[in-house]
Order: sequence, then structure tokens, then C-alpha cells
Amino acid sequence: MIYLLGGTGYVGSVFQAQLRARGIPYKAISSTDMDYYSQHNKLLTALTTDKPEFLINCAGYTGKPNVDACELNKHECLQANAVLPGIIANACKTMDIPWGHVSSGCIYTDNSTVNKFYGWTEEDKPNFSFRSLNNCSWYSGTKALGEEIIASYDNVYVWRLRIPFDNINNKRNYLSKLLNYDTLLNATNSLSDLNEFVSACIDSYLNKIPYGIYNVTNPGRVTTKEVVELIKKHKIIDKEFKFFKNENEFMQLAAKASRSNCVLNSNKILSTGIKLTEVHEALDRALSNWVA
Repeated sequence: MIYLLGGTGYVGSVFQAQLRARGIPYKAISSTDMDYYSQHNKLLTALTTDKPEFLINCAGYTGKPNVDACELNKHECLQANAVLPGIIANACKTMDIPWGHVSSGCIYTDNSTVNKFYGWTEEDKPNFSFRSLNNCSWYSGTKALGEEIIASYDNVYVWRLRIPFDNINNKRNYLSKLLNYDTLLNATNSLSDLNEFVSACIDSYLNKIPYGIYNVTNPGRVTTKEVVELIKKHKIIDKEFKFFKNENEFMQLAAKASRSNCVLNSNKILSTGIKLTEVHEALDRALSNWVA
């Protein structure tokens, strides 16, 4: 049986759906019913009672409708993204239970500082974090800190998600956000097809690939304007898309927190035999099957 923390959110609900579809027994555990000072003992008690064979943590704080909200709720964001992973790591180590942690690729920024073809790898230190000097967003800082806290544990997968999308209209879906925002920032990024991301995470455990950090993003890179052209191609919405002149204008008019724009290298996860669709193809597939 698998423990699933954070199973009611955008990412967690897909984990639940795929675990059910595969016939894998699981138990969804809420982290919100425990204050952070008592979570460790309560989690240890639960692990001792149920003896799960694996734990998946997709609990976290991303901010609604976007990461700007994290600037206003710093305590909650820090607890969910950095303190909680440490609690889980310690409890799972005590009980000798392997686990997987959903992290974020938003701990990097600036594609000009890495090889323009390959992107950031798992060996690169985060450059959009509290330890960098580029005024990172609070969200990105806490996610990088969460990875740092669990770095010394050897029984964990760290799965980096990057701008998730799927074919169902949802306020957390990247494609839905593009449909709803008045003006867009054109940037080059990696993306994660949410269904493929979750499938890859589950397969990581089932296939017993080595523990460690994995950039679970669809191969390739895509610009905002390229995604918009795909949206137009599939006639998802009758709308004239507008773009900010540059990132400075975007920050002045539309954002409170700095944004991460980056490309991640997914070769490590692909080398394990886990398959991920090229990003343009994955986007085209999602828009071809769009559910409004």
C-alpha cells in the first residue's frame, strides 16, 4: 500500500486517478489536519500502524492564482514547501520507508547561463533560491530549500515538475492560464504534461530506478508564443492574444514576485527507460483532446 500526501490538489488528484487505474492500493493522507509541530510524531504513528511500502508527497503551497500569493503567505508557504519535506524525510528514514517528493523546476532561471540546447541538469545548483543574489520569488526559494533539507537522505526520489498542463480546463492548468490572462509574457520554458509526469513518478518506484533527483519535463523547449499558436490552431478560443513588450513591463504592470523562466534537461529520467513525449507533440495532443 502507498501513502499519498496532498492527494486533493491539482497534482495529487491525478496521482489518485492513476493509482486507482493501475489497481495500486493507496491511502490519501491530509497534512492539513496536523500542526507542523506535531506532524512528525503523528506521521510516525501512522507509518507504524499502516506500514506502507512507499510514500508519495505532493503536498505543497503554490499560491492561488499564482506564486504572487506566496509573497503574502510566507509562513504557510515555508512550512508546506520546506518544513514538511524534512518531517517526512525523517519519519521515512526512521521507518525505513522509501518515498518520492514532488519538487519544482522553478528553482532555476535565465536560460542564457547554460548550454542553450541541453538546459539545466540535476547536477546544477539552483540559481533561483534564497542562496542566490537575484531576488528569487518566495515560492522558488522555499522549494529549493525543501530540496536542500532532504538532500542528505538516500531513500527518496525528488521529481521536479515544471509548469504543468493537461487537456482539462482547470485554473491550475498552464493552458487555462494562457486562455484567461489578459496579457502574456513571451518566454522560453520547459513544461510537464501532468499525466505523463505522474506516470513517470509512479514508474520510478515500480521500476526501482536509482533514488535521486529527476527533471520530469517533456523533452525540448517551447515559447509562450508557440503555445498560443497551437491554441489558435485548435480553435480553443476566439481571442486576440496580447503580449508584454518585455519582462520589465511584465514586472511593472502584472507581477509582485520575480518569475522563473528556464529549460530543464530531462535526459536523466529518459535514460532509465521512462518515456516522455516531446513538448510540442504533448501540447498538441492535449489541445486536440481539450475538455472545456
